[in-house]
Amino acid sequence: MNQPPVEIKVLNIDHLGIIAGIIDEMELVELVNKHIGIKGKEILTPGQVMKAMILNGLGFLSAPLYLFEQFFVGKATEHLIGEGVLQSHLNDDRLARALDKYYAAGTTQLFTTIAIKAAEKFQLKMNSIHLDGTSMYVHGSTQSRQKKKSIQSRLSQK
Repeated sequence: MNQPPVEIKVLNIDHLGIIAGIIDEMELVELVNKHIGIKGKEILTPGQVMKAMILNGLGFLSAPLYLFEQFFVGKATEHLIGEGVLQSHLNDDRLARALDKYYAAGTTQLFTTIAIKAAEKFQLKMNSIHLDGTSMYVHGSTQSRQKKKSIQSRLSQK
């Protein structure tokens, strides 16, 4: 009995399968798609692109964005990101369009929505919330300004 050889295609998922599973469990793709919206002719949804960016970012690789597509060479993109997703769909142009959509929708609100969903899904207790103050602005006079004005007025009286 000679049977023709069976062709087997082996693709790599490494640790990315675990990450993709967590992303699926928290329904991130659906959440992002709901927040951003989907256009009819898009091959990849904004949520799928975000999932791909997370996988890329946690892939222990540091490369410029124009090499985004190269990260997925030899990886099981349909298994990791979604049915019908090919490595060629994950190019820097598609990434740029998705980033523009995230910005237009409001990145802070999008991040907050995702963070709250993750906290609820994984039943994280939150005793406090951290506000990143790196872009806080102070208006008005400060003590150092008042001291400087006082010194300047004393010098001008002499």
